[in-house]
Amino acid sequence: MLENMSCLGCLWGKQDGLLLRMDDCTSTISTKDRQIGVQGAVAIYEILEASLSYACAEALGSFVSSHVRHCRNRRLPSRKNVNGKHTLYTITAIMEEAIRLLVPRVPLMFKTALFHSLWLSPTSSKWDLKAELIITMLRSIMTSNTSSISKQQAFSLRDPGVKGPMWISRVELPVPEDDLRLLLFRVIDEMKDGDETYTKPDLRPVHAEWTGYRGGVPNNAPEPSIPEAEKYANLEQETTSKLTILYFHGGAHYLMSPASHRRTTSKLAKMTGGRVLSVAYRLAPQNPFPAALLDCLVAYLSLLHPPPGSLHTAVPASNIIFAGDSAGGNLAFSLTLLLLHLHQHASTPAATTLFHGATIPLPFPLPAGIAANSPWLDVTRSLPSLTTNAKFDYLPPPSLATSSLSTSSQPAAAAAPVDPVTPHVCALWPAAPPRADIYADGPALCHPLVSPLAAPAARWTACPPVFMCVGEEQLADEIRVLARRLDAQGVRVRWEGFEAMPHCFAMLLEGSAVSERCFDGWARWMSGVVGGQEVSEGATWVRAKGAGEEVVDMQGLTGLRDEEVRAFMEGARDRRESVFEEVKRGRAEAKTVGDS
Repeated sequence: MLENMSCLGCLWGKQDGLLLRMDDCTSTISTKDRQIGVQGAVAIYEILEASLSYACAEALGSFVSSHVRHCRNRRLPSRKNVNGKHTLYTITAIMEEAIRLLVPRVPLMFKTALFHSLWLSPTSSKWDLKAELIITMLRSIMTSNTSSISKQQAFSLRDPGVKGPMWISRVELPVPEDDLRLLLFRVIDEMKDGDETYTKPDLRPVHAEWTGYRGGVPNNAPEPSIPEAEKYANLEQETTSKLTILYFHGGAHYLMSPASHRRTTSKLAKMTGGRVLSVAYRLAPQNPFPAALLDCLVAYLSLLHPPPGSLHTAVPASNIIFAGDSAGGNLAFSLTLLLLHLHQHASTPAATTLFHGATIPLPFPLPAGIAANSPWLDVTRSLPSLTTNAKFDYLPPPSLATSSLSTSSQPAAAAAPVDPVTPHVCALWPAAPPRADIYADGPALCHPLVSPLAAPAARWTACPPVFMCVGEEQLADEIRVLARRLDAQGVRVRWEGFEAMPHCFAMLLEGSAVSERCFDGWARWMSGVVGGQEVSEGATWVRAKGAGEEVVDMQGLTGLRDEEVRAFMEGARDRRESVFEEVKRGRAEAKTVGDS
């Protein structure tokens, strides 16, 4: 089996350029082929660690855990663990950990490679071998994942440490007066369209990371042991643009942190010359809607009006871009809708709110723009692309409520709620009291601040410019619908679609040509909007494997009508609530039988 691993590693051992440090070795690898195989195994480790820590398939916990044994032979570059100490990775340990993870999937990997090479895979003409292997493996692991919510969340929150060309300055944004919290509740209530319910969170300090490019250091340069204020000062010295990106990380609202997205935020900082404030908003299920949105609002106001003791000075709204991926894109659009509502319902004379002792007039200014990568806009997961695009994605498709698949005239079945009587009950789930969705109360799933796709067209009036990039993924329909809706409202929209690419492919396939194309468009647009340059609008379809690009009609991105979309979402919400009520009844009956 070890030989099979080495052979598989040879598929890309050279092309990733991962070289082993042999200078400290007391023994050497005897043959060139074996050396390439070991490099390939290391490449597999690196690729899977990056890919699966992003997707947070907890099944890989043992693979990237800290149980890697120390060995004085065959040393590899060390990494910092969450405590800032170095963990030494060795060839022996990498092989053992890789085998533990990959043994059950070696047949799948070889079948995938064989079918791809023989052009028998349905995606052979769209993906290269590396993408095919990564996405297939990731899909396999995620669809078979049965870990508890607690374990998944804890795994995703592990800090990989800081190294290489990035400045990270950790900050805590203090709690403001209660005015902001009450304002958010007022807006939520005003935007209700029925009997939506939600839990009212308290205000807490918001943790965040300032991220910037650190030039002139190698990729394995350790984080300097200097105060956070000094790190921020160095970051500011290397910032060459007035752009500030307020970044909200992805992770389905219950996973990950700014630490898991440092490669993304530092890359955007480098490409734009700007700086990034990456927000560690509160995660569900322990902090359901609107706790995360409240944290994002506090972060935005803290940029505009720095609390006492802040490292930064006031940032004009015209220099700020809201950005995020997946669930972070959801928060970027939700926060924008909240601000737009305040503008559309401004009072005369202007109302005010207190923020760290300062009287701030309402409405708050709008940012310069919103730039989202694969934003999750429909938390009900109801549109047809959830099933029609599943072959290009690694995300588990929604559970089907009926035996028939969805069609263009029939909404996709809603993702089944986590069963409160699942054997994987943990400290975080089911919630107390139980609810139908991890992020929000079931009745609130179609509230515009939960699912921005539910916001009628008129709510987007006067929205700042928007950039959206998306693969041919499960979330494609909702992103296409919103792009068309915004365009029809006169919003300046830039939409870039990528053929056959999965969810958040730019981060997943980092370093590939398609990833670089996506990052380039994303960063160039943000720089242009804040820099006052002419930025392109309209829609572009990027064909797979560099086969070219074509301009497409924004209004023709989807045939789904707004009334259809609304019906799909409401139907999915109602089905989810119905299933949830059945589960609750079954649980109550089981308890009654047990008590008797």
